[in-house]
Amino acid sequence: MPAALGRTRPSTLSITSATTTMVYSPSHILAYLEQTGWFEGKPHCRFLAAGEYNENHLITVDDDRFVLRINHGTQLGITNQIEYEFAVLGAVAASAVTPLPYRCDPDAALGNGVMLMEYIEGQPLDYRHDLPAAADIFARIHALIPDETLLVQDNPARDLAAESYGLLSRHPVCYYHKAHGRLLRYHDEIIEQFSDPAALGLDEGMCIVNTEVNSGNFLINAHRPRLVDWEKAVVSCRYQDLAHFVAPTTTLWKRDYRLSDTEVRDFLRHYLAAGAFTLSLDEVYEKTRRMERVVLLRALSWCFMAYHEYRAADKPLTHDDTMRTITTYLDEMQCFLG
Repeated sequence: MPAALGRTRPSTLSITSATTTMVYSPSHILAYLEQTGWFEGKPHCRFLAAGEYNENHLITVDDDRFVLRINHGTQLGITNQIEYEFAVLGAVAASAVTPLPYRCDPDAALGNGVMLMEYIEGQPLDYRHDLPAAADIFARIHALIPDETLLVQDNPARDLAAESYGLLSRHPVCYYHKAHGRLLRYHDEIIEQFSDPAALGLDEGMCIVNTEVNSGNFLINAHRPRLVDWEKAVVSCRYQDLAHFVAPTTTLWKRDYRLSDTEVRDFLRHYLAAGAFTLSLDEVYEKTRRMERVVLLRALSWCFMAYHEYRAADKPLTHDDTMRTITTYLDEMQCFLG
């Protein structure tokens, strides 16, 4: 634990893609921190970044730096989102490739609660150079013994299809009616094709998976690259992470890059070697590609839901770049679904 953290108050049982949107000013943050007794020195605050459901502020105390993460919503449909993410970070800490969690205050008068965590320097992942680093990170995390207190998806195709249907049904359909109908048909196709959990590798055993592995959630540096932003982690099959990572809806999101088939195979080959997993490359490749189809359903269903929420203009965190990408994905849906 960094020296700047006070030890009079025990801890309880990310950093997202850069934007300029925040809900709370540094003065709000500092007023809150003054009441916590978390620090021995005087903290300073600077806005870092925000995603769709959390905002992050850099807290500096003497020579120590931390991230204060303020929650504004949940994708898991749970009421204790910030506590859950704090617990996930504790569960994956042994991998040494994730931020360390320090404090959690679910009752803070900021958003839906806050978490104090390790600050990590680094750059977002570049698919042209950083595939081996990502493979190493996945291998370390997937080798951990799953924490039984975390949410479990024992049939990811069924569960992600159900989640996608919920996203498609969340709001009255005011926009993209044809896209809505196509996604509903695609949902039915996924249910029919992947009714057997073994088709997606659950017979291999379950592991902790992040499920949101876009380039902005990796911090690449010369010391040890990390994977941050663990708000949607569950216990499920490895292919949730592997497929999400290689899916074009992920690689195009921030980097405007689409992996070639050769790059996907090289990434999986490095993953298998890094984790010393006794699985064949051909089998892992096939299951990753199958799961990719399920991931595409969820990604595009989220875009459909998010478009309606953005048009409603009552979201606490909104980003122009995200809206442009969502619109592009919905306009060009057939490029993903075929």
